[in-house]
Amino acid sequence: MTSLRLSSLLSGSFSAASSTAATSLFSLGRNSNRGRGVSRFSTAAALEVPITPSVQINHTKLLINGQFVDSASGKTFPTLDPRTGDVIAHVSEGDAEDINRAVAAARKAFDEGPWPKMTAYERSRIISRFADLIEKHNDEIAALETWDNGKPYEQAAKIEVPMLTRLMRYYAGWADKIHGLTVPADGPYHVQTLHEPIGVAGQIIPWNFPLLMYAWKVGPALACANTVVMKTAEQTPLSALYVSNLLHEAGLPPGVLNVVSGYGPTAGAALASHMDVEKIAFTGSTETGKIISELAAKSNLKPVTLELGGKSAFIVCEDADIDQAVELAHFALFFNQGQCCCAGSRTFVHERVYDEFVEKAKARAMKRVIGDPFKSGVEQGPQIDSEQFEKILKYIRSGIESGATLETGGERVGTKGFYIQPTVFSNVQDGMKIATEEIFGPVQSILKFKNLDEVIKRANTSPYGLAAGVFTKDIGTANNLMRALRVGTVWINCFDTFDAAIPFGGYKMSGHGREKGIYSLNNYLQVKAVVSPVDNAAWL
Repeated sequence: MTSLRLSSLLSGSFSAASSTAATSLFSLGRNSNRGRGVSRFSTAAALEVPITPSVQINHTKLLINGQFVDSASGKTFPTLDPRTGDVIAHVSEGDAEDINRAVAAARKAFDEGPWPKMTAYERSRIISRFADLIEKHNDEIAALETWDNGKPYEQAAKIEVPMLTRLMRYYAGWADKIHGLTVPADGPYHVQTLHEPIGVAGQIIPWNFPLLMYAWKVGPALACANTVVMKTAEQTPLSALYVSNLLHEAGLPPGVLNVVSGYGPTAGAALASHMDVEKIAFTGSTETGKIISELAAKSNLKPVTLELGGKSAFIVCEDADIDQAVELAHFALFFNQGQCCCAGSRTFVHERVYDEFVEKAKARAMKRVIGDPFKSGVEQGPQIDSEQFEKILKYIRSGIESGATLETGGERVGTKGFYIQPTVFSNVQDGMKIATEEIFGPVQSILKFKNLDEVIKRANTSPYGLAAGVFTKDIGTANNLMRALRVGTVWINCFDTFDAAIPFGGYKMSGHGREKGIYSLNNYLQVKAVVSPVDNAAWL
């Protein structure tokens, strides 16, 4: 698999029609802004006793200098199963002292260790062996990711872990192809540039795609010969610890990669402000991104790359094939329980096809299969935790109170775990919270527009600029929109198509810098100019 073409999940094993799960009725109540009738959702899998995954949890401690060790304080924190809220394991809780230990190990590994000094080919071979081990343990890694995160196992096993393998092979290929240039100068001088590793890189990853974000950051950092201190999200620490052990099994020297599990205000802040960390990469919310940037600036002005929030427009033009547009818009929003920074969370639909689109979008959401993510055919698992669960329900209440029409959904599923019905709002206005703020959940907001000039202006009004989708048969319309939309990625008649070589990042408050592809290498390299005189005779 060379690409993460997530839109391929629109058919095959994820088809709601192919599921054998039973359906249940949920009353929509009496609110005047709710849609007609009742919603039918397949929920049997969520209400039954959850499947126990057959994967052992062997790594719950901090990884520092090639060893799994307890935190300095001896504290641990629970990581929870979002299907039930039960504890999966207790994980060592790192804080500032553990960050100090990890940075010291990374500093020594960079200054004295073999990693920056070994040949680029040797580094490439180690990263390649790592990719082979990921591929070998694909199913165990996927099970751990689903257990800790709640995403469908089929998604993790068939799409995300293979993409992790692909990404590491991609960066293994770059390791021995990083080089400088010779530069012509006005005079008798030889000028060359050296592309050198930046040093100790601090990396902070989120909980929605733990493994892919791990690869997006660790891959280019190691390919460029840096050392790393990574802080995992406290909600999902297990998969990063598991694969980091495989990386050492592949031959990574001690101290090159260090992993500290912990909380943002303690471990994360200590990493961002550490004087011996020379670069920070962060993926997460815009609010936290601002804090990270401030801490980095106040310490040693270390460079920061940020991949932050989004409120992406998905634009359905009047010439679109409505059935295809409905399915793609559904996927663009509901994929990964809606917990995707680039989710198509503002669905703009042309007024001539609006009513038809709304009815079909509602019908598609009502067919979505919700349940235990380890069960075959389940499209939607639980939200990550109780905090996110309550936040999403609050946004749904806000949509109803502000006058949007709740076409379907809006309630929790079952009594245990963090499941939420696929929710569709119509008659959404630009100023409503559900149209302006990042919900990060399974809530589709459908807005009406009249013409391209109008939708361009409205789409660009958002302070975010991560991505956009355009659905049209007209190449002129596509070309117009792709140039006018102020976002980092525009998908034309597709959505969430990722590849190891395709750069990803945002405009405006969605961050700065790019991950994946050749652009990601710039985040982890310094450019040094070397100038020396040339003998006059030789010059002449």
